Amino acid sequence: MQNEPIDMERLGKVLCTIAPEKRINPDTGEVRRDGEGNEQWVVQVSVRRLEWRRSDTIDVVLPHEPRGIAEGAAVRVVNLWANEWTVDGRSGTSYRADDIVPAPAGSSAGSSGAAGSAAASSSSSSGAAAGRGRSASGDA
Repeated sequence: MQNEPIDMERLGKVLCTIAPEKRINPDTGEVRRDGEGNEQWVVQVSVRRLEWRRSDTIDVVLPHEPRGIAEGAAVRVVNLWANEWTVDGRSGTSYRADDIVPAPAGSSAGSSGAAGSAAASSSSSSGAAAGRGRSASGDA
């Protein structure tokens, strides 16, 4: 498996498409937790690359409940990482970030942190990238 930072400065507008919700294990109905015991939250965002007309939709997992995020709002993703995974013959990409915050007024969104040259092309348009208990969750 390979973790890579995503350079959000290369991207254009980032919008929240599904408001934050707890990440639930579909088998147990329990809230998923990270290695430190924090409840995981998931936010679906739409990311439009500056040089492209189309946008990608990804689920981003966070270690806490983000504040002030509403559907349709421009947001800023802080320290976004992509993780390529393979489990039981399935593979995909999951996304994790330190935080998602409202974008400053007049901003095109984007991110702070996550310097690095990871290609934004690792984005997935499947919408199931970070899982929400779907097959692309990467958790076994």
